[in-house]
Amino acid sequence: MALSRSRRRSGAVDYWPGFVDAMATLLLVIIFLLSIFMLAQFFLSQEITGRDTVLNRLNAQIAELTELLALERATGQELQSRLATLTSSLEDARAEQERLTGLLQTPDTEDTSGSIIANLEDQVDEEQAISREALNQVELLNQQISALRRQIAALEDALDASETRDRESQTRIADLGRRLNVALAQRVQELSQFRSDFFGRLRQILSQRSDIRVVGDRFVFQSEVLFDSGAADINPGGSAELSRLAEAVIELEAAIPSEINWVIRVDGHTDSRPLSGTGLYATNWELSTARATSVVRFLINEGVSPEHLMAAGFGEFQPIAEGEDDESLARNRRIEFKLTER
Repeated sequence: MALSRSRRRSGAVDYWPGFVDAMATLLLVIIFLLSIFMLAQFFLSQEITGRDTVLNRLNAQIAELTELLALERATGQELQSRLATLTSSLEDARAEQERLTGLLQTPDTEDTSGSIIANLEDQVDEEQAISREALNQVELLNQQISALRRQIAALEDALDASETRDRESQTRIADLGRRLNVALAQRVQELSQFRSDFFGRLRQILSQRSDIRVVGDRFVFQSEVLFDSGAADINPGGSAELSRLAEAVIELEAAIPSEINWVIRVDGHTDSRPLSGTGLYATNWELSTARATSVVRFLINEGVSPEHLMAAGFGEFQPIAEGEDDESLARNRRIEFKLTER
């Protein structure tokens, strides 16, 4: 009966690794989408900042031109008022000239009015010269006003062109975001497939060892498989197991395309028992880091590319089993391998 129950357990399907792979993939997609959103926000803020700078500069120029135009208009109105005054004076002078001309026709006043008429004619000539100068100034002001209007029109055209470029930039940013999303989704899917294949291969290679197992999205070696107690040098039995693991990693390197940035992270963990003061390592943290580094060095010596490996030590601070009994402490003493993005 016990044999039958054991067979039923061995035939059960373990869905947990697939579920964890799916959740990890979903998390990576969410992280990528957040990164794309932040990147888009950054480019949009840069575009909007540049646009605001251009608008502020254009508004300042328009305000300056408006003030100049108002000043020129005031000057023009003053000149027109002066011209009207001069015209009125000219008409009065002409009326006076006609009156004096009538007096000249009288014989008694002919001698005394000659000098008066000459003076009046000089005044009339002077007023006419002033009038011509005023007209020239008015014409010059009209030309300046026309030039200012042309400049304002050019500034409005430049503003319209800037707004058009801004809309085109936003369209390009949105298109870039969509393409990046598609590319990342493809890379995540490919890496997930390679991770499943890699773990499947490791299960085939190391299936006879009960102290080597899959926990979530990680392949876990108990420390006793690779190291003696309190040591970071790989023992002969561990060397044999890691050699088989290195063969699988080398096969994986040949299969994964070069454009996918991936890495196998080797994590060292210990139990919560403090180390004795006479050993080589003062803390569990140092021991876990040294063990992870030893595994990475071994894999590199076996031919695994260094750019696809990284080591990290966590000491006793990330246990997978609670409690201080021997079984829980043994489970926490482990080396984990995780295939992930770099």
